[in-house]
Formats: sequence, structure tokens, C-alpha cells
Amino acid sequence: MTEQIFSYQQLSQFIQKIFLAIGCSLNDSCTATKVLLSADIRGIDSHGVARLNGYIRLWEAKRINSNPTIKIIHETPSTATIDGDAGLGLVVAPYAMQIAINKAKNVGTGWVSVGNSNHFGIAGYHAMMALEHDMIGIAMTNASALVAPTFSVERMLGTNPIAVAIPALQQPPFIADFATTTAANGKLEILQRKNEDAPLGWVQDKNANASTDANILKKEGTLLPLGSDREHGSHKGYALGSIVDIFSAVLSGGSYGPWAPPFPAYVPMPENMPGKGLGHFFGAMRVDAFRPAKEFKQHMDNWIERFRNAKPATGFDKILIPGDPEREMEKERMKNGIPIIQSVIDDLKKVGEKFNVTL
Repeated sequence: MTEQIFSYQQLSQFIQKIFLAIGCSLNDSCTATKVLLSADIRGIDSHGVARLNGYIRLWEAKRINSNPTIKIIHETPSTATIDGDAGLGLVVAPYAMQIAINKAKNVGTGWVSVGNSNHFGIAGYHAMMALEHDMIGIAMTNASALVAPTFSVERMLGTNPIAVAIPALQQPPFIADFATTTAANGKLEILQRKNEDAPLGWVQDKNANASTDANILKKEGTLLPLGSDREHGSHKGYALGSIVDIFSAVLSGGSYGPWAPPFPAYVPMPENMPGKGLGHFFGAMRVDAFRPAKEFKQHMDNWIERFRNAKPATGFDKILIPGDPEREMEKERMKNGIPIIQSVIDDLKKVGEKFNVTL
């Protein structure tokens, strides 16, 4: 499939103008743009500009409030619950993570649960906000119900990602950011645009048969938990996804399980929803609340260096640390630009035409 290269600045200017056009403030437009593009620049194309059209459709369906009043509805010195007022998750999530960081500054750790929000982009962006404060950052969110629990054919959970960012001294930080499914739905969407098959183990059909059809979700199929099947540990992926769902939505007053609001605006909202919107959960832990920060980071360097020097298997050159592939991609794309496939370019141009903004 053909693609074109765009600079970070080109895409940033375009996206910011689109968010301004739907009524976001200048500050919120800048934040949302930065979060969205952090995915593309790190090579997570499924959660970047390819999602912009989806956010606009949600706004058109009146499911996104472009000028939200985000507020704390319950609070202790180390915790808070936030109502996102149906705002862009790209805006609500950084606001909430900053509150977690501020609480950690005061009392050592900060924990924030968010309800009444929307899709928040890549979890890693929010977890990484803690790094510059010598803190460990944690971020997770529930999502559209597309995943069948082990032994089921019913859509009950989202891809429900978890991200953890841990600072080091001389070495780059440890950054784990992963879905609790075998693959994120966005990767399936990329295969659909490329008209390619999905790897075996990503999805099943409506009768729980293994499938490689990248369009199987449109045929009543489901995504599979991390592990794919019981013999390969899918019950563990199911448990992880459930933990994220409970921490993010049951704890905050968001909608959970099969009632989580679907990302595609054309999909009807579930009936009898037990809460409002999607939910997120954030944590910030000040390293020096546990041991001196420099001492900890020196040991993180030691940990990272030892793992990097682990003996590689035959056919492999080196051992990677979580966060390495994204760092390499960021260097590459900031220097040489971001490749966008033609189908996404077409979507962006259609969005631009709605608001008289040229890509």
C-alpha cells in the first residue's frame, strides 16, 4: 500500500487546527495533539493520527464534550476520583496524571481513578509524565468491549492496556506499554487497511474457531486475551484485562465490561449502562519515598545493563529493554518524518474538508 511522509510539524499543525475547529481551547488542542502524535512518533501507528477521524465522529455524535469541566468528585491526600465530563481522553488523562504526580510530591504516592472519559491515546504517554519528577508512572484504561474471556464467545472486555514507566540514571527509562490482548484492535485495523490477514491467535470467529480474518470483528468474532488460548495462558490475559477494567471503571464510576462505550460512533451505546463513559487509572510513586532516588536509578542502570547483556538466542543479535523499539522509532521519525498510509491520508483529508483545514 502506498504511503507518504509527513513531518511532525505538518501533522501537528493540521491536528491542532482540527481540535480547535470542534471547540477545544488552545491549551486543550495543544495537549490532545501532543498526546495523539506521541503514538505516531513512537511507531504505534494504530493509536495516532489514524484515530483522528474516530474522535471527530464521536464529537459529531455528541459523545465527546470539546470544552469539558473536569473535576475532582472525591479526594484524600493520596487519592482522587475524577469526572472527565465526557471530554477527550487525550485531555482528561494528562490532567488526571498531573494530579497523581502532585499528590506524590506531597505524600509519596498519588492514585487517580477517572470516569466519564473517552479514548485516551497510548497509555505510555501518561505513564511517562512521571519520569521527569523521579517518579514511577502507571497508566491504564478500559476500552470498547471486543474481547472474549477464556472459553467464551461474548465480547466482555476491551484491549485494556497497562503502561509502566520507570526512571534510570545513565540508561534510558524502562517503559512497558502493552494491551492485555494478544494484539491491540488498532493493529487489526491497520491490517484491514492493508487488506492483509491477521496472525493466527489474534482473533476467533463467532463460534470460537481460530481465524486469520482481519475483518472478523465485523462478523461477530472477537479479539483474544493475551495468550490466545487456555493452553498458552489466555486466562492470565483475561485476568489482567479484568484488573484494568475494575481499577479504571468500577473504581471510578465509569462503565465497565460489556457496557464500556464503543469507540466507533456508529455502534449503538449499550443499554442499561452502569456508569458514565470510559474509565482510566493512574499512579505516580516518588522513588525517594522508598529509597534515595540516585541510588535506585543506579541500580536500575545495573538491571538494564545486565538484561541487555543476557546471552541472545541463535539468530538474534541483542536483548531489548521495554521501550527500546519506540525510542529508536522516535529518533528515526523525528529526523526523517512519519509515514502515513494512503487510506489514513484519505481519512485525514475528509476531516480537513469538513473544517476547511488543509493537510
